[in-house]
Amino acid sequence: MALVPMRLILDEANKGKYGVGAFNVNNMEQLQAICGAAAETKSPVIIQVSRNALKYADKGLLSVMVRYMAEDKYPQVPMALHLDHGPDIETIKECVSLGFTSVMIDGSLDYGTKDDAGKHPARSFEDNVAITKEAVAIAHAAGVSVEGEIGTLGGIEDDTVAGAVHLTNPEEAEQFVKETGVDALALAIGTSHGAYKFPVGTEVKLALDIIDDVHKRVPDTALVMHGSSSVPKHMVDEVNKYGGQVPNAVGVPTAMIQDAIKRGMRKVNIDTDGRLAITAAIRKVFVEQPKAFDPRKYLGPAREAVREWMIQEMQAFGTAGHAGDYAPKTLDDMKRLYAG
Repeated sequence: MALVPMRLILDEANKGKYGVGAFNVNNMEQLQAICGAAAETKSPVIIQVSRNALKYADKGLLSVMVRYMAEDKYPQVPMALHLDHGPDIETIKECVSLGFTSVMIDGSLDYGTKDDAGKHPARSFEDNVAITKEAVAIAHAAGVSVEGEIGTLGGIEDDTVAGAVHLTNPEEAEQFVKETGVDALALAIGTSHGAYKFPVGTEVKLALDIIDDVHKRVPDTALVMHGSSSVPKHMVDEVNKYGGQVPNAVGVPTAMIQDAIKRGMRKVNIDTDGRLAITAAIRKVFVEQPKAFDPRKYLGPAREAVREWMIQEMQAFGTAGHAGDYAPKTLDDMKRLYAG
């Protein structure tokens, strides 16, 4: 099966009322682990890369690897290739030309500017609409799905650093969807990027009522939950046990993610969990096998650790078993849909 538009995957998730994991990748081992987990659980999956991942992994090579996984290795798995937090129109155009089937334009932040603290300021609603509409026009002409964002998250992930946190206003979200025509909408409900999503000692709390409100207003638009990693305690403990220093890391409890999915969240972004799984496994090998220097000896266990955790995520989100529910659509099919 060729890579499919993300819109197709999320429309089916909306019908079935389940969530689909969107897992960030930076290298071959992560990609192998995630695709293997999707095949084992019979789950559709969204492979997403940030702009820094494109630089690190070589954008052309990464897109070819994902295409190989979709077309040759696991043709039974509906798979979308998605740009995470696209900062500008140039990056959108580049990813469309590379064969991505989905892109996110993060118009909530002005990536071309930083304040005195080195953080990106929030764009005005009007400016967000303008750049998102431009991205939609470019992507939809190629049949490519588009995700936008309304509101801003906290935390740090690949230079996605907001100057301030702004929760999504449901009325603005409804207007934003109508004016831009996005296929998916990322909401700011109190999650944040990175491994420290909530201050130590505070209640883990999200504005879940925002999901209810927005889902009622735009029921046909897939809602997206950024900063959704659970930051499992056993992974954090393992990292620290073998010499790491990530104390007091806190993520979003899986039960809270499941609640969000019941309320209408369809795309669940996961990055930190994969990083922790890899790091914990590699640190363990380095401590227990200090003579090991063959990369396969530590990257192999790291890949397996990611695969095992992704299986749990796919099962928890309700994605498992849905890979065969629908016939795939091509980008050409989506071109005709958007044109109509």
